[in-house]
Amino acid sequence: MIETNKNVAFYTLGCKLNFSETSTIARSFENEGFNKVEFTEKAEIYVINTCSVTENADKRFKTIVKQAQKLNENAFVIAIGCYAQLKPEELADVEGVDLVLGATEKFNITSYLNELLSQPAETRTAQIHSCEIDEADFYVGSYSIGDRTRAFLKVQDGCDYKCTYCTIPLARGISRSDTLENVLKNAKEISDQDIKEIVLTGVNIGDYGKGEFGNKKHEHTFLDLVKALDEVEGIERLRISSIEPNLLKNETINFVAQSETFVPHFHIPLQSGSNQLLGLMRRRYRRELYVDRVTEIKKTMPNACIGVDVIVGFPGETDELFLETYNFLNDLDISYLHVFTYSERDDTIAASMEEVVPLKVRKKRSKMLRGLSAKKRRAFYESQLGKTFTVLFEGENKEGYIHGFTENYVKVKMPWNPEFVNTLHQVKLKEIDEDGLVRFNLVESNSHIAV
Repeated sequence: MIETNKNVAFYTLGCKLNFSETSTIARSFENEGFNKVEFTEKAEIYVINTCSVTENADKRFKTIVKQAQKLNENAFVIAIGCYAQLKPEELADVEGVDLVLGATEKFNITSYLNELLSQPAETRTAQIHSCEIDEADFYVGSYSIGDRTRAFLKVQDGCDYKCTYCTIPLARGISRSDTLENVLKNAKEISDQDIKEIVLTGVNIGDYGKGEFGNKKHEHTFLDLVKALDEVEGIERLRISSIEPNLLKNETINFVAQSETFVPHFHIPLQSGSNQLLGLMRRRYRRELYVDRVTEIKKTMPNACIGVDVIVGFPGETDELFLETYNFLNDLDISYLHVFTYSERDDTIAASMEEVVPLKVRKKRSKMLRGLSAKKRRAFYESQLGKTFTVLFEGENKEGYIHGFTENYVKVKMPWNPEFVNTLHQVKLKEIDEDGLVRFNLVESNSHIAV
């Protein structure tokens, strides 16, 4: 049996999906008697949930391991997640790492600890338990809790798309989904803990409904999922995270537009505004479809917030093709960008492509798009001033202020007041502060209180 009353700490790199899985794995430790502590505290076990989407995430891993060793040089360090699946030997070679678990093994993490914990610190060597990725054909549901105002609910995992730059299918396997019944059960568990907002997450959530073993039979569609979740009692807000433009259908957009619970906020990956580059990336749409999706959203929800993922510096991206993307985004009615500087990933088609863009050029283009993002966000915020929304306030005191988000993802601020944590209030947006966040008038009983 594992000795209990030990402290365990977790560090998560990467996406919302990783956060949902870390939280579920943490609960499995707590169920076996472990005490969960912050990663900045001394613990006997440190679990690092890795990401391998960007080169930077790879490099950060070593730094985090060193941080754990400084807190407790005899601690057990465990690596899980996408990087652990893709390059287990590389992680095992990092000084201080004791256990590396792949895509399927991470959910049985406590069962691997018996042997590990029985070994003296001075004699133990790093162990690797990592399956072949085609064995990752079963589904494990997850959701994150801890942030009192928001939970990430995993509904889907893996991906059948073969984008030429992406390692996710190699790290997470085929597309597979949770059952509708289990998603609703998890949503109710979240609701019972007084969490006001659920963010739906997965690798490719618009693909929801694929059979557990990747077959093409859809028991339920993404629209079925959305409609069922809309009926869950106690959840004030439901937010769709990143969804592919070719999988975001008019029926879903129209349902969100009339829903009392789903909020008018969409995050839709674009990656490039050039059809030529979209073809090289093997994306499943062209820019014309993307324009159509944005137009449909804005037609039904004029105040909707639309976020965009874009990659700069992909092989073959000439100055002309980059400007094509820049101008396309500049003309599009979107609200902000998530900009990714392309980095070569092993075992991807793009890594061997010619016409490599120099790193210096990639960084320059990234800076230009980040500037465009700031301009777009500012314009979106300005377009919302004078309008009344509902804000869900968060739980952190940040330099004397409490922050919150409107349903359409405008970030607001007011002087810290603990009574507002995890509460919803109607506000009228007033002005943009020096830090880019929005001040407002609190609307209470038809009177306006400036904060």
